[in-house]
Amino acid sequence: MSQGMTKSSKILQYVNYRMRVTIEDGRQLVGKFMAFDKHMNVVLGDCEEFRRLTVRGGKGEEREEKRALGLVIIRGENVVSLTVESKPPSEDKKNKLAAGVGGGPGIGAAAGRGLPVAPMGQAPAGLAGPARGVGGPGAAQMAPQGMGRGISAPPMGAPGRGAPPPGMGAPPGMGRGGPPPGMGGPPPGMGG
Repeated sequence: MSQGMTKSSKILQYVNYRMRVTIEDGRQLVGKFMAFDKHMNVVLGDCEEFRRLTVRGGKGEEREEKRALGLVIIRGENVVSLTVESKPPSEDKKNKLAAGVGGGPGIGAAAGRGLPVAPMGQAPAGLAGPARGVGGPGAAQMAPQGMGRGISAPPMGAPGRGAPPPGMGAPPGMGRGGPPPGMGGPPPGMGG
């Protein structure tokens, strides 16, 4: 059965039909025929299993046992036969359901993601930074301190701030107080 099946395969017309699939061990599975492939693996939705059991002590009597399975995938190797049980629901029923006839209580409404919309120019809540009291120091502690109070920045000539460490001279070719080699003074008209 694993011959190449094409899109125009006759079995394709039975998708969405209610089908009865008989498998090698004698069980029969009835459900909505949803899909198949080149190996004849079959997918049935809302599937029910039927199997025949012989009654003990009975004279050849059999009873049929039914069990609900739900969504089932059947390996093609086990499929013996496929039989149509009933056609798919007609388009009229689908249209009535879509139009709201026979619908239950309640209304359909779009559901948001739970975040209120932020005013223009502000980041949405939760994206504006850490929550108050969580993480590092507060904004007031992180703001630069004014002159006269707090700690001021060290002067630019201090070690570690723009000047080489003591005992280290300027990089080769870089003198102090002048432009780099090959660069003249300021352009004409721009006093220096």
